[in-house]
Amino acid sequence: MAAVPLILAATPIGDPRDAAPRLAIELEAADVIAAEDTRRLRRLTSDLGVTTHARIVSYHEHNEASRTADLLAALEGGERVVLVTDAGMPSVSDPGYRIVRAAIDADLPLTCVPGPSAVLMALAVSGLPVDRFCFEGFLPRKGGERARVLADLATERRTMVFFEAPHRLAETLGAMAEALGDARPAAVCRELTKTYEEVRRGPLHELHTWASNGVKGEITVVVAGAPAPFIDEAAALSDVQQLVAGGIRLKEAAAQVAATTGLSKKALYDAAIAAKK
Repeated sequence: MAAVPLILAATPIGDPRDAAPRLAIELEAADVIAAEDTRRLRRLTSDLGVTTHARIVSYHEHNEASRTADLLAALEGGERVVLVTDAGMPSVSDPGYRIVRAAIDADLPLTCVPGPSAVLMALAVSGLPVDRFCFEGFLPRKGGERARVLADLATERRTMVFFEAPHRLAETLGAMAEALGDARPAAVCRELTKTYEEVRRGPLHELHTWASNGVKGEITVVVAGAPAPFIDEAAALSDVQQLVAGGIRLKEAAAQVAATTGLSKKALYDAAIAAKK
């Protein structure tokens, strides 16, 4: 008989009407429901009109390590285990990674109930490019660590998505403005899908000023990627010629300059050959 999979079930990020129909089915069929907050789970089941006879256990950042073994044992015993967090997909900036890794290591199947995503919704409404993006989760709380992370992201070309607590938002936006530039376009998405949903768009320095007055609610921040660097092709060709004059073969000189500028090695080689004629 096939093993019963671990089920990672996405929950609404605000409006319970956004729940996938399959979420109610899985909650009703579960033998064990592991919830980040059992009180919020009971509120969700009430909103969905779900009656569950599952054993409900807490599974959060403070007991995730110790409780994973119990959930794994339940899976190995053939029980249907459903994992939910307070909002969104388990394991994405929420508990869940440990049990996923344990299930994979034990060669047990797992699957997801897809659902609402604050990351994707914020991207969609931000007005910023969405063809390429990266999710950075929560930045470090300590200023020095946060500054180092942002410094590493200063040249990131993809649109970036962050989560942040409301009481740290102004400080974070200020740090972003310092590391990424005051004029870097961004959007602060607050209380997505909820009654007081709000999206503020503008350069980082304006958003920092706005947030300094105090902001409440669940926050997702979307920041534009770094603009493409200007590359002086004439200067790059000159660099190739100087390397060749110093005794380096043209092919190798073109490769070296291509590696530092991002220009095509062939284009630099061809331009150097054309310049000789």
